[in-house]
Amino acid sequence: MKTGIDLNKKQTIVRKYLLGLLMFCGFSWQVRGAVVDTLWIHSEGMDKEIQTVVISPGEGKATTPVIYLLHGHGGNAKSWVDDVKPDLPELADLYGICLVCPDAQNSWYWDSPLNEDSQFETFVSRELVSYVDGHYRTLPSREKRAITGLSMGGHGALWLAIRHQDVFGAAGSTSGGLDIRPFPDNWDMKEQIGAKDAGVCDWDDYTVINQTGKLKDGALWIIFDCGYDDFFFEVNQAFHQKLLERGVMHDFIVRPGAHTGEYWSNSIDYQILFFLKFFRESH
Repeated sequence: MKTGIDLNKKQTIVRKYLLGLLMFCGFSWQVRGAVVDTLWIHSEGMDKEIQTVVISPGEGKATTPVIYLLHGHGGNAKSWVDDVKPDLPELADLYGICLVCPDAQNSWYWDSPLNEDSQFETFVSRELVSYVDGHYRTLPSREKRAITGLSMGGHGALWLAIRHQDVFGAAGSTSGGLDIRPFPDNWDMKEQIGAKDAGVCDWDDYTVINQTGKLKDGALWIIFDCGYDDFFFEVNQAFHQKLLERGVMHDFIVRPGAHTGEYWSNSIDYQILFFLKFFRESH
């Protein structure tokens, strides 16, 4: 019957419309939705696989700058996206940036002179950067690469950036342990470089605050912050003062808060904006 034919045609049209809509939605998801990859990246130096989370913008995005986010003591590769800032994928998509979160155990991001399987300065600054630039649509230059972290990761980010200014053009820290010397028995540091007075390593050589002599004003964009109630507040103030004495421009932010995920979640928003400005103005 004519009515039946018309109904079939209508059903066919509806099916085609729905299929087209689904295809469009799927395409839009790929273009717009950030991709979160959990990888195991081989370290030649340590001869083991290191878990790393890479958050990249959707398929439709052009090549992107990269921000490396380092976790704190007791954390891991998933700490930033699972615990501190679950909306990192949305930020990656919004700003067109790649975010990289490596696991570094409790290494303090040093190349440990005591443990061959804890060479995380080399891993993050060389092996990881090489892998990311080789497998993702990044802009592979120091002018489009920044690094920051929380607590132990704040120490690690500035340690790596100051010592590898050919790799990173901007660096940050939130609630960072920027001078390790007041805390000789805390957070597994002596497992990495020996006890402070044991004579294995000179702790003066392994603390960020004593790396400032390698800085020249303007060579590295620097931002760091700490809450008034944080046990690292005094060492952050001391680091700020050391940079002032050396004439190194930087952004130092203090605000109410303690050594908490809530503080870091708020802090990283400001640091990302700082890094975006660096990416725009650097050539």
